[in-house]
Amino acid sequence: MSEKNLLPPYGGAAAPARYVLGVDVGSTAVKCHVYDRVAAVRGSSCRKVESLYPRPGWVELDPEVLWSQFIGVIKEAVQAAGLHMRQVAGLGISTQRATFITWHKKTGKPFHNFISWQDLRSAELVNSWNRSLLLKVIHVIFTMLHFLTGNDRYLAPSFLTFSTHQTSMKLSWVFKNIPEVTAKKNNCCFGTVDTWLLYRLTKGSVYATDYSNASSTGIFEPFTKCWNPTLSNLLSIPMSVYPPVKDTSFNFGSTDSEIFGVSVPIMSLVADQQSAMFGECCFHPGDVKLTMGTGGFWNINTGGNLYPWEMSVDLYPLIGWKIGDEVVYITEGCMSDIGNAIKWAQDINLFTNVDETAEMARSIADSQGVCFVPGFQVSANDPCLCASFMGLKPTTSRNHLVRAILESVAFRNKQLYDTIVKKVHIPLQTVRADGGVSNNSFVMQMTSDLINKKIEKPANTDMSSLGAAFLAGLASGLWTDKEQLKKLRRIEAVFEPQKDLEEYRPAMDTWMQAVKRSLH
Repeated sequence: MSEKNLLPPYGGAAAPARYVLGVDVGSTAVKCHVYDRVAAVRGSSCRKVESLYPRPGWVELDPEVLWSQFIGVIKEAVQAAGLHMRQVAGLGISTQRATFITWHKKTGKPFHNFISWQDLRSAELVNSWNRSLLLKVIHVIFTMLHFLTGNDRYLAPSFLTFSTHQTSMKLSWVFKNIPEVTAKKNNCCFGTVDTWLLYRLTKGSVYATDYSNASSTGIFEPFTKCWNPTLSNLLSIPMSVYPPVKDTSFNFGSTDSEIFGVSVPIMSLVADQQSAMFGECCFHPGDVKLTMGTGGFWNINTGGNLYPWEMSVDLYPLIGWKIGDEVVYITEGCMSDIGNAIKWAQDINLFTNVDETAEMARSIADSQGVCFVPGFQVSANDPCLCASFMGLKPTTSRNHLVRAILESVAFRNKQLYDTIVKKVHIPLQTVRADGGVSNNSFVMQMTSDLINKKIEKPANTDMSSLGAAFLAGLASGLWTDKEQLKKLRRIEAVFEPQKDLEEYRPAMDTWMQAVKRSLH
């Protein structure tokens, strides 16, 4: 797209910079929205992310294709808004977490494709470490250190476990298996998607990440707010490869003028779930955000306090964002196979349009005992977990299968919410939902019933884009503070409990039995 195509339709000089861009580089799509001062969307663009599967269990992204999509959606969104790039006060970038790449510091050439957070190539390494005597010794040492000193920073390592979703093990795999990376380790740059995009946007002049993205890698120590030298040494990862870590809402520099015709200030980098939380205005301890997209994520604002004793297979602490002296911590719980289970059902023609599914589920009284167990991705707890339908009968219809899939989302929401209530000792406020599956009224109402809590759904469910834009707008001065942002929230629907939990008990008990049968 040429520069002339980005000129305002009315001609003449461009108006003052009164807009911010929120770009969300997700697992399934790259989206850009142009927001004005009242956070209304003025223009949008979206392109599908194409994952590569070079070997069973491997998931990659082509960096050049991703770069082209990223630049493309920005240009298209600005054009759709009828604006010029000079009218953009700041660019905010939200990215999928733990997906990373390494490249040569001097040439900028990648050593390999992006390795996705969904990639399983490190599974053997993960299992080997989790069973190792050395890890057991580490647990004992740090348990004793915590007992002797009372310092909570020793608590998290005392029950350290690895998973295939973490960047740490996959990066260790890279250094063990890609000879070029090992040979050029002194000139090797490591970066998650945000870091690499920043590097490309500034033609290599800025190399950095933010606290939310760094803390989501599993290599960054949230207590000390530094890359973890002990873990890096254990995994044979040189400390020299890590980027500097900056505030989440921060002037990272400007794009090279050749890319968009003018220099655009890059005012925020943020991890997608933390960005969605900021977009939902979950600014206070106890605020809860539920994202139901490709996967499902529950996030709880724990304020300035990090709670490592919550850490388990189900829950873990992260840095939400850092703005100046303010550091906000969150506790997160995640579920795989939410949106992609529904997409799979569409691919095999259980329904034509995803909007039909809520009505299909309501058209029958129950699932007739049919249960769906999601398990498309290998579980860190059980690599042999299989996805399955159980309880099929001659009378089972598409509606029963669709309802079973949607019920499985609500049941898993209930399981994770109960874990949160048990382990997070902060009064929980209203739940705020976003992500594509939050548009499904059946899932939303059933989740509200099961957890006995009100759930709010915003008018715009692309919260990761909005959060990145909010953070960029604060850094660029478009908005002054978070109180102003709260006034811009638009709620489209509120789901309140309508049925008693006991009405769902038989169906949930049957579903939990089906899950047990799918294990191992």
